[in-house]
Amino acid sequence: MDPNPNPPDISVVICSHNPREHYLKRVLEALRIQTLPKERWELLLIDNASDVPLAGRCDLSWQPQSRHLLENKLGKLNAWLLGMRAARAEFLLFVDDDNVLAPDYLEQALVVGIQWPFVGAWGGSYFPEYETPLPEWVGDQVWRLLCWEVKADVWSNLREEFTTIPAGAGMCVRRPVAQKYLERCAQNPAVVGLDRSGKGVAGYGDIDLAYCALDLGLGTGKSTRLRLTHLIPAARLTLDYFVRHAEGDAASNMLFRAFRGLPVQKPKPQTLISSLRWWVHRLIHHVSREQYEIQKAHRRGLEKGWQLASEHLRQKSAGR
Repeated sequence: MDPNPNPPDISVVICSHNPREHYLKRVLEALRIQTLPKERWELLLIDNASDVPLAGRCDLSWQPQSRHLLENKLGKLNAWLLGMRAARAEFLLFVDDDNVLAPDYLEQALVVGIQWPFVGAWGGSYFPEYETPLPEWVGDQVWRLLCWEVKADVWSNLREEFTTIPAGAGMCVRRPVAQKYLERCAQNPAVVGLDRSGKGVAGYGDIDLAYCALDLGLGTGKSTRLRLTHLIPAARLTLDYFVRHAEGDAASNMLFRAFRGLPVQKPKPQTLISSLRWWVHRLIHHVSREQYEIQKAHRRGLEKGWQLASEHLRQKSAGR
């Protein structure tokens, strides 16, 4: 017999693949001290094909409504799908294994969900904690590390208003939104490829999930009530990471737009004049070598994304 016959208010879904052990411990500790009583929420820790199983390393006994789940098919969205199917609550909260939630995060996530019945997916602020100092050359590219502060509550139901769409880390969705996404993935399994797998840095699976709120006539939003600390390892503070992210993000964005029926534009070809203009811009504005490499990677991603998007649109027009 189920010791908790009544469903919890919120299901916390953590998906993890080969996590840093001390990072995951901090994530779980932040959940252990949440102000929301434990009987009002459940915890699902999903091991996404880790080399060393998490079940034997992570003690969840402090949360009576907790479960270890295993998803052997590598890919963050595969783990998310398992979490969506297993979750029992009306609200689902997705937490990465490097997200340290503020003590009142669960409580405030419910407040937002109740006060904003017209919003189907919502998130908040990300405050970085760097393992090593942030390099000066990062500049305005710091957003690639998922760092921003929400200074005013915002929401929208417009499909091109990306500023109100939350990222997957700390995102809360209503159950009908999760159900819509499950149906979407069942009908078109290719959308699961939008998010990262293993060491990849592709993305937009979380944006695709948030878009399911728009599919249902709801909005997306960000609230000042929700705050978490994003633990950022030294490996993400390298030029290699930023270059890979720039290329993967640009390609994923293009493919996401094609999947969602949004306008997709072919990248303009590089010409001698455009190259000269860029070099002049670089000299005048003192663009660093690192920023230049990131810009080049972004362009490579656009070209790759255009090829993938074009192939998808061709298959769609052919009825495949």
